[in-house]
Amino acid sequence: MNALIVEPTYFHSGNCVSRTTNLSLQLASHRMESSTASSPLRVFVGGLAHETNTFSPLPTSRRSFVEGVFHRGGDDATIATAMAFPGYGDMLEVCAQAGDQAVAGMCAWAQPGGPLPHREYERLRDELFEEIERAGPLDFIVLVLHGAMVSSECWDCEGDLLNRLRDRVGVTPVGVLLDLHCNLTDSMLQSGALLVACKEYPHTDFRDRAQELRDLLADVVRGGRTMPRPVMRPVPMLALMGTTEDPMKEFVVQLKQCENTPGIASVSAMHGFAWSDTPHSRAALLAWYDPRIETAEERARSTVAALASRLYEIGTKTQGTRLPLRDALARALSLVDGAKGRPVAFADGSDNPGGGAASDSTFVLSELLRQGVSGVALGMIWDPQAAAIAANAGVGAKLPLRIGGKVGPLSGEPVDLDVEVVCVRDDATQRGLSGGREALGLAVTVRTPAIDIVINSIRQQVFSPDCFTEMGVDLFKKALIVVKSTQHFRMGFDAVASAVVYCDAPGSLHGDLGKLPFRHLARPIWPLDPAPAP
Repeated sequence: MNALIVEPTYFHSGNCVSRTTNLSLQLASHRMESSTASSPLRVFVGGLAHETNTFSPLPTSRRSFVEGVFHRGGDDATIATAMAFPGYGDMLEVCAQAGDQAVAGMCAWAQPGGPLPHREYERLRDELFEEIERAGPLDFIVLVLHGAMVSSECWDCEGDLLNRLRDRVGVTPVGVLLDLHCNLTDSMLQSGALLVACKEYPHTDFRDRAQELRDLLADVVRGGRTMPRPVMRPVPMLALMGTTEDPMKEFVVQLKQCENTPGIASVSAMHGFAWSDTPHSRAALLAWYDPRIETAEERARSTVAALASRLYEIGTKTQGTRLPLRDALARALSLVDGAKGRPVAFADGSDNPGGGAASDSTFVLSELLRQGVSGVALGMIWDPQAAAIAANAGVGAKLPLRIGGKVGPLSGEPVDLDVEVVCVRDDATQRGLSGGREALGLAVTVRTPAIDIVINSIRQQVFSPDCFTEMGVDLFKKALIVVKSTQHFRMGFDAVASAVVYCDAPGSLHGDLGKLPFRHLARPIWPLDPAPAP
């Protein structure tokens, strides 16, 4: 598959520039003044993000954003929550340190789930546009988007949003911070927006990427750089690849080294989102090059070709790292004896709410009980009803409790246990990706003779040990910690766990992608087909 040069529409006459509104002319005029003045740059920072799992049993609505992150510009009551959202707060802080006048606009994010009703998406999109219009003259705009947002009528919400925004703001530079699980589309690139994705999974480098994007856009505005141009190479593959270990750890180093190539401004590897059934779902490599340098385009093409080939090689060889449930449990138990007082982390990625699962599946819990495994901490099961019942009973109470298995078939059957309530809190939090605190909602820890189970009422994946330790669980007295997360948990658990075992239990994010009822993917694509390497 050849590299694709995508011509941003706003570079040419007769298209977006010819359709500029009074707003876009005002913004362009201000940008020309700023390019020769020493006055601070005026920057609008906004966000609208959702990772849509088209197989998720959970609907997404405007209420989902209100329950997640929903900040409107100027609302002091919600700005702290927005600042903790990866990318958004990072960009505002980077701009502040550079002396820019940053406008903190709308920031909306919902926990991954099913497609958003199209009217709800349009409403959120247009509210974001209204805030940009009210912001007045701007030198550039930065948006934090995910890259895998789907509505009931649109496969590519980011492409729709960016092109409609281009029609409104004309030649004003637009930059976008993306999740690396983005499904990159031609439409997104044709908008003329400068797209940069995080490189790490867990996503620990949003601050670095914010700095990179801000500096690229500032150079364009100040006249020190021509707007870079993109070269994109699709990779016909769906895979899940963490970057904490080789070979992906080494691949990220290679990505960064490629940015030292003369004429190459930025390189991103989009892994794609594997549980998104759209015509655009797949991995991709993206490089931005300086068109003023004669050989830069050729170097960009060569760079994305080499990187795409390597990413495909890694992705098609690492799918087996998630073991079937019983094999994974046997592997974890075999590591316990050599753990030297540190627990083994056991990742139930198939029930990761960070990818759209319900987080109430009972497959792992049932297997632990069947095998009589003891010394286990398991969390977090999203079951507001069970949490409320245990909380009402109070600490010290012993009662029969029905746990999990409530959302649908991929949640398994409810588990009935006789438990003791050992902790009840409505103020417990865990450290999130950007260092902010994520509230667990009403949460309880219930104990059986073998297992401590953390049950919470705000659906979220396990990011850090806090969601156990704040709930009265001493992890160093456990042999096994079961976490409902795929990879982000490693940010907090690598310092705690002696080893990590990835489990591929049944669930909404089951790793055997060939068994999912895909209907809309562009074929061939691995692992559904023996797709040719890019």
